[in-house]
Formats: sequence, structure tokens, C-alpha cells
Amino acid sequence: MSDETIRLVTIGRMLRRRRRLLTILTVVGALVGYGASVLFPPRYTASASVLLPGQWEERELLTQAEIATSSAVVDRAAAALGWRDVSGGELRDRVSAKAADGNIIEISGTADTPERAQQLSDRLAQQFVTFAARITGGSTGAETGTGPEALRQKVAETNRRITELANAADPGRTVESVQARTALEKLRTGLEEAMKKLDDAAPATDRTGMVVMGPAPRPTGAEPPTRVQLIVAGALLFFLLAVVGHLTAARVNRRLRTGPEIAAALGSALLGTVDVPGERRARRAEDHGSRASVRRLLGVDTRWDVPAPQSFGDEAGRRVRYRRVCARLRDRLPAPRRLLVVVPDGDETARRAAGQLVAEAESESSSSSSGRGFPTLRVVEVSVARPMVPDRDTESGALVVISAGNWTAEELVGIAEACADAGHEVVGTVVAGTDRARPARPAGRPPENAALSLAVRGHATGGPA
Repeated sequence: MSDETIRLVTIGRMLRRRRRLLTILTVVGALVGYGASVLFPPRYTASASVLLPGQWEERELLTQAEIATSSAVVDRAAAALGWRDVSGGELRDRVSAKAADGNIIEISGTADTPERAQQLSDRLAQQFVTFAARITGGSTGAETGTGPEALRQKVAETNRRITELANAADPGRTVESVQARTALEKLRTGLEEAMKKLDDAAPATDRTGMVVMGPAPRPTGAEPPTRVQLIVAGALLFFLLAVVGHLTAARVNRRLRTGPEIAAALGSALLGTVDVPGERRARRAEDHGSRASVRRLLGVDTRWDVPAPQSFGDEAGRRVRYRRVCARLRDRLPAPRRLLVVVPDGDETARRAAGQLVAEAESESSSSSSGRGFPTLRVVEVSVARPMVPDRDTESGALVVISAGNWTAEELVGIAEACADAGHEVVGTVVAGTDRARPARPAGRPPENAALSLAVRGHATGGPA
């Protein structure tokens, strides 16, 4: 608030008095979240794992992960899938790959359905294995396992052929036969050394034998944010914005809400706080418009940032509070005299409280036989925009009755200056509130002979009304 720390009691009071508006805004936020879920349909992600045999360094695994999401692999996967509504460029934004522990590359694909997500990740893993084998000069499938063995068979067959040729040559009879046998033996030795080198390089060659570790599991749930999450987030966001908006508006609001603040602005003492029974206001012509109907529907036609007045619970207790105010007012005056009861124009709660205060003072004065009765009161309504108080005549002093939370300090200072300009000292302030816990009852009303001494608004000349 302006000078008051926002406490939990303030938030609780706002939640109670604005629960209808907050509920409507929460529902609107939920609908906005549902609309967002329609505009952004849910996404499903499936992951396939590819095993890389052999010894791999971390940087090499990161390189393989980059290859798995390269345009060459993704474009081949898009061509194999044959989705007409999705191009290779769009698929690149829906796939990802990362290196996991144990020389495993996890390839993930995101799509609008679980079936498509599973197909995308499986096809991408297959194309990655094929592309990696191609760029390393290897092969996949049955060729990977039968290639080295077929080469060994070819070498063995070649050795047998060399032996046959060596036996068929004339053994040592001519120089040409000796040279042929020597050349054949050198060829045999070279083949044996080549096979030995091939066997030594077998572990390194195995690194290209990547294996897809089964099909990707079909996803069972959508990726966040899901539809439920968007609905809850929208409702919570609108609720929090409404609460923060109320608290911000209350903090920047300059209207005074407490009795001590109001009395300080008027430069007088606070004589007490009274309340009037809650009644429906007489609906004026402008209250029947659509704007007024909406305000009543949302529950914003009543103030929430004003503390509820203390209530005695019945009509008799309420009248006790009025009599106590009159007693404090009498004790502050050196002798009984006539006073003006100043009420801001348009403050219906203060006007009703002032009428009840006048009635209590009249009732007590007529029934009192002592000379120290309550002062005689007369009510005048003063415009806040251009305050004008009747000049001092039979009344000598002013009592200001005002409701909390409706007027700023500058407006109250203007009323106090108008009283001083008319020659009236502000002898006290009474803060009025509305007790909505009970309706007005005819029981316990002031007697009929205690007529209210109400006056019309002050004349422009400042004379008595």
C-alpha cells in the first residue's frame, strides 16, 4: 500500500473480496493455455542407440554425433521416409544426437505422432551406420563379416597355385627354371606378409562395424510443454498477474485508508470508527447500463483494499459506538454548542453515518436532564472538488464524518482549509464504514421524535444553509 507494508492479511482480504474476478481471470487464462496448445500441437521424441565397437576417444565420438545429424545423413533419411509434408531441412531441426557412455551414440527424432517419431529415429540410425561405413571404406551387413574371410580364401588358393607352378617348372635344370621358382617363392612370401598385416589391422577395421541396438521404443508421452501443462500455466499466470495488478494498484493508490491517516490529513483528532448496516443502494439511471452490470458480475463494485470495520454484531452494539463518539465529542468541548457535521458530497456511507450520529445526539440530549448534554449537530455536504462550508453563525466548529479509502490527502486538506476559511475549527474526525455482515433492521431505531437535522449543500456565497 502507500505507506503500509503488504502483508498476508492484505492478500487474504483481496482474495476474499475479489474471488469472483480472480476466478474468472483464472478460467480465461486456462482457455488461453488451451488455445496455445491447439496452435502448438504436442511433440513426441523417440531415441535409437548405435554401438561403436573398438576404442574411441571422446572427440571422435563427438565427431560421429555431428555426422549423425549432418545434412547428408538427414537428407538420405528424409528420402527413405518419403514424407511429403516434411522436407530434409525441416527434419534437421527435429533430430539430435549425443555421445553416451560405452561408445554409444543416441539419435533422437521428434515428430507430431509417436509412430512418426519412432520411424524417424530408426531410419536416421540406419542411414548413419550406412554413411559411416561408406566414408571409412567399410561395408555393412553380411559383407562386413565375410570380406576378410573371402580374402584369406583367395590368398590360400593363390598359394596353392604358386606351389603347382613351382612343381611344374623344371627343378634346377636351367637358369630360367631357377629364376621362376625364386620369383614364385617371393610372391608367396609377400602374400603371407600382407595377410599378417591384415590380421594385425583387424581390430582397427572393426571400429567401422557400427551396430544399431534394436528399434527405438515408441514414446508414450508428449514432450513438455504438454496440453495440461499449458492450461495450468495459463491459469496460474493470469491469476498471478491479477494478484500483482491488484497489489500494484493498491500501492500506487493515494487514497487514505486508515483512521489515523485521515485524521492527520484533516489536522484533528480521531474520535472513533462507526459503521452503517449494509443496504443496497438505490440504483440510479446510469447503474442500469452494461458497464455497471459487468462490474456487479465481476464483483468490482466494492473496495477490497479498505480494512473491514469492527462490528458489534447487532443494532444495539452499533448504537453504543455512536453514543461513545458523541461522548468523546462532548468531552472535547468546553461547553455544549452547535456544530456542523461536514460530509463529502457523494460519500453515501458517511452521509448515513452522519445522520445516525445526529439522531443519537438529539436522542441523548432530549432524554438528558443535566446541562452537559451532547452538542447539537447539523449535517452539511461539501463538494470535494470545490469545497465550500457555511460561514460561522449559530454553529462554531466542525465535525468531519468521512469513509475510508475514497479520498486523497490533498482533498481532505482542502476540506479542512474550507472549514478554517469559514471560521470553523475541526474538532474531530469520525471514520465510517459499511457492515455487510447484516442487513438493516428496524429494531432499536432512534425514537420518532428524534428527527434528523439535515441541511442542504452549502450555498456558493458561504452563508448558512
